[in-house]
Amino acid sequence: MKEIMVNIERCLSCHSCELACAVAHSSGKTLFSAVSETPKPLKRIFVHSSGTKNVPVSCRHCEEAPCIDACIAGAMHRTADGTVTNEGGSGVCTGCWMCVMVCPYGVIRSRQTARVAVKCDRNCLNREGVPACVQACPTGALQFIEVDEFSIQKRKNFVAVF
Repeated sequence: MKEIMVNIERCLSCHSCELACAVAHSSGKTLFSAVSETPKPLKRIFVHSSGTKNVPVSCRHCEEAPCIDACIAGAMHRTADGTVTNEGGSGVCTGCWMCVMVCPYGVIRSRQTARVAVKCDRNCLNREGVPACVQACPTGALQFIEVDEFSIQKRKNFVAVF
């Protein structure tokens, strides 16, 4: 299964991924309409700066997802393609925020106005099946790729340095 992988050496902290995510989850699907929407569309990826490194973080759709286990309403579930989401399942999100509390990456947000949890839902894939954040990244810091393939690339680049 493909995942959004990060090459932190390439991230410039430009926040293009955050903008693309917000636009993809807006009603009008354009930057102009996203800026003027009320309530504002919530981004589902965050660029975290730690010292000299910038790291875009989003839901990892964990194999053993603590948010699924913690969801009292039964809204958080895994879809057939491996995506962990609280939309379209057997339960309805009640905004208890248990998933927010147990997420090891801190990437589930609360939308107070609607009392629902918001996280990466992969409902932003373009025609080629690439997430909006990956497509918008100008440096290629984000890749939508199989984990094994990403590991092979990293090892090749590491060996090439020596």
